[in-house]
Amino acid sequence: MAAISFDPRLNVQVNQKSHGVVVEEIEGLIRVYKNGHVERPPIIPIIPCTASGGVTVKDAIVDKITGSWARIYVPNYSNKMSLLVYFHGGGFCIGSAAWSCYHEFLSGLALKAGCIILSVNYRLAPEHRLPAAYDDGVKTLMWVKQQALNGPSEHIWWLSHCDLSSLMLAGDSAGANIAYNVSIRLGSQSHGSTSAGSGIKPLVLKGLILIQPFFGGESRTATEMHATAQQVNSTLTLSASDAYWRLSLPFGSNRDHPWCNPLVNGSTKLRELKLPPTLVCVSEMDILKDRNLGFCNSLASAGESVEVEIYKGVGHAFQVLHNSPFSQIRTQEMISHINTFINK
Repeated sequence: MAAISFDPRLNVQVNQKSHGVVVEEIEGLIRVYKNGHVERPPIIPIIPCTASGGVTVKDAIVDKITGSWARIYVPNYSNKMSLLVYFHGGGFCIGSAAWSCYHEFLSGLALKAGCIILSVNYRLAPEHRLPAAYDDGVKTLMWVKQQALNGPSEHIWWLSHCDLSSLMLAGDSAGANIAYNVSIRLGSQSHGSTSAGSGIKPLVLKGLILIQPFFGGESRTATEMHATAQQVNSTLTLSASDAYWRLSLPFGSNRDHPWCNPLVNGSTKLRELKLPPTLVCVSEMDILKDRNLGFCNSLASAGESVEVEIYKGVGHAFQVLHNSPFSQIRTQEMISHINTFINK
């Protein structure tokens, strides 16, 4: 991720002393103190919900108690559109649905793929360790269900354009992990089965879109072990990845916790998941490449429907954090692949 320039007017040393010992830090991204205080430098601008070239954008409160909310993108089309519930990345510890990079990416995706996007601002670790983000994901779907069944008229502006029988869960990095684990929680009830489909009806989960899904494990993959050569082209380093997992997993867990390592129990477990058709977007220069491809192979071996797209020459989170002409070309390729997947 981009280097951070701290405001010289801030006395960082005084701030450190006031909160005591730093127990965990990912330079420029997050600093955690022994007393529980957490600092997140403003690395990416937070922007209000403003309309963007043919897309109406508004924010909505999902849960007043937890503070979760969503940014909703509605392209100006007259036809019914799929609903894409999206979770941002950031190692479960940083990020926001109001970050300018997500606002730009999702505005473009909504317009070009012709779908309504509900971008979830979930609770962050370490203040709210997993499964808080998963809980917020499920609550968001239940909130959508409630609005669709008997919600106030204030949400008709976007719900009236939704094809609720075509729900997609999506996300990048940690957000892809959230989308995957929320899908697991929904289980067979989300796939329109007669027995359990009432759980989220009238919503019907039709697809899962996982962009560079953030998984891990105690054993290293080849791309993780040779991460040094990759880091110049990727925003995720191995040390940062390990730190994110230490901050987000339940206390006492290691990286073979099933929320981190979905393959820890083997393919037998995957056969029981009953996932919807899944698209996995993998970056060639990402340290997660081998882990992502192994995950896809295991899904396919377990009989799940999985499509894989590999983006050459780009690293982790290129679609939101890299602005080079080359990465922009790859981003348009990704949007095209998502468009095809959603509108099959």
